[in-house]
Amino acid sequence: MKNLIPFFTRLPVEGDFEKARRELWALPLVALLSSALPTAVLYLNLPLGNVLAVLALYLTIGLLHLDGLVDWADGVMVKGDRERKVKAMKDVNTGVAGVFAVVMVLLLQVHTLPFLPFYALYLAELNSKFAMLLALATKKPLGNGLGAYFMEGMKGKWLVVGTALYALLLLPIAYLELRSLASLLGLLVGAYVIHLSLRNFGGLNGDCIGAVAEITRAGTLLILVLAG
Repeated sequence: MKNLIPFFTRLPVEGDFEKARRELWALPLVALLSSALPTAVLYLNLPLGNVLAVLALYLTIGLLHLDGLVDWADGVMVKGDRERKVKAMKDVNTGVAGVFAVVMVLLLQVHTLPFLPFYALYLAELNSKFAMLLALATKKPLGNGLGAYFMEGMKGKWLVVGTALYALLLLPIAYLELRSLASLLGLLVGAYVIHLSLRNFGGLNGDCIGAVAEITRAGTLLILVLAG
């Protein structure tokens, strides 16, 4: 897992680029690190803890996935064929759709957390990282970027191992609080974003995978609120 950390968090750990794609099965484990600080903030029940927790989350994981969400939303919302949509997604300028998507994702996270137990962000991050693994497992790259590089190294057996890890990391929370199993429905959100990406662009790149991560996390929190 060590080699994944520099690519999926901002934690000061050195990793090997080549070895990282041989450790994709460990993506669910990254959620333990990426959610640790924001979960601690929520557990301490600090004033404005929901805002501080979201800030702590992005301090840990960085803004790369949010940047991908911006580009993804701009591409999805453009009318026209796939070529036009891909062009819009790769455009360096940010459109209204991208801004709207980021604002909605941030608002959903900030406003759902006060209604949820302190471990909810851990469940959402676990779903986020596992949904990224599912996206990579499609092995339908778009372009030749980092997403394609990781997809090329993705093996079916790693998805099996990753799924087993996901279940093991979910079970302790589910044992203590059965309703936490509702978080599983958040994976449907991620699956839908993957579906939209394939339908609109014909494949997935780093922007698409970033969108999968962000929307899955926010969608999981919303589902947990509705289930509660």
